[in-house]
Amino acid sequence: MLLKKKISVIGLGYVGLPLAIEFAKKNIVNGFDINSDRIDNLKKSFDSTLEIEKKTLLKSKIYFTNNSDDLNDTDIFIVTIPTPVDKKKRPDLQMLKSATKTVAKYLKKKNIVIFESTVYPGCTEEICVPILEKYSQLSFNKDFFIGYSPERINPGDKVNTLTKIKKVVSGSDKKTKQTLKKIYGKIIKAGIHVADSIKVAEAAKVIENTQRDINIALINEFTQLFKKLKLNPKHVFDAAKTKWNFLDFKPGLVGGHCIGVDPYYLTYKSKKIGIKPNLISAARKINDNLHKFLGNKIKNICKEFRLKKNILILGYTFKENCPDFRNTRVYHLINYLKKLGFKINLHDPYINSNKSKFVFNSILTNFKNNKKKYDLIFLAVPHDLYKKNKTNIKKLLKSNGKIFDYKSGLKKSKYVIQF
Repeated sequence: MLLKKKISVIGLGYVGLPLAIEFAKKNIVNGFDINSDRIDNLKKSFDSTLEIEKKTLLKSKIYFTNNSDDLNDTDIFIVTIPTPVDKKKRPDLQMLKSATKTVAKYLKKKNIVIFESTVYPGCTEEICVPILEKYSQLSFNKDFFIGYSPERINPGDKVNTLTKIKKVVSGSDKKTKQTLKKIYGKIIKAGIHVADSIKVAEAAKVIENTQRDINIALINEFTQLFKKLKLNPKHVFDAAKTKWNFLDFKPGLVGGHCIGVDPYYLTYKSKKIGIKPNLISAARKINDNLHKFLGNKIKNICKEFRLKKNILILGYTFKENCPDFRNTRVYHLINYLKKLGFKINLHDPYINSNKSKFVFNSILTNFKNNKKKYDLIFLAVPHDLYKKNKTNIKKLLKSNGKIFDYKSGLKKSKYVIQF
């Protein structure tokens, strides 16, 4: 019976597209996105997120559309809309609300609406359900039902993919929970965990990334401390992780759509109920200010080795080998360095020049013919391209220039300074 259900996936980004691909192997699937360019590309079997290969899209039977009327006759809606924060670091639910209104327009009796967007505990039932009821004129848990299954997509990760990660599901009643278990169980090889309630599932998701944020903040603070003590942080961490229960987190800039955002959903809800989230807020402050530590390190390197402030930054996306630059902290680093008087050139093989305010150079597409030289090169994002071109990167330096290696793992030498 479940195989005959028509599924519409709302939002075809890093979360929605892989989900639609897998469900289309078992069900009739609509892939809906309001971005017409995105739909046009997918119809041509091109995924700009680089998560899905062309051959996979060619084989898929998904009906891609940006026409909401194509959502008619849907049995199960799955909403995979981004949930960012605004300039004041408060949850920005506008896109989620808009998508929910769209779903409500086509909602019918016995339909199930499943939300995968990361939110604070209670958001699905407190915000989304009233919208569905208002614009559909149907009654919750009588005419239609709600499910929640938090996404666990890791952009750029070709090992821990959708079907290999255990899926948490929950529903607004017992029958809906079992329905979600069955439909997701058809595609998720790693297994299904049925959470006690939708709020439990929401909370589980939001603390996953908050925990990572706190642990990275701790390592970032350790790194700054050890630098001040003139100790090599890597040597300290290598020694510490010889104990089996030492958590091997890496220092670094924390950007992206999850780790740098999700904790704010939890702090927002905490404050609403009168709980002051001291540790979560402190971790966010540490990670949000790491670009200043790195900027000052770059300034000190230039001062120590008498280098001019003409530098090249390699990497702009929020993580390696991924075109996603949402909330990248390299943006903040560049602004900070500009305030310190640096002249900056930037390169990233995954970014198109018209997607950013900054000047992008194509020098790394042809190292041999490059004539421009730099006083300092900062390896901000360890893309594989940079790791494979260590020798050619060195050729971009002036005779007394330095490479400040943030995470690429270049061997320390007279011209390479490690983070």
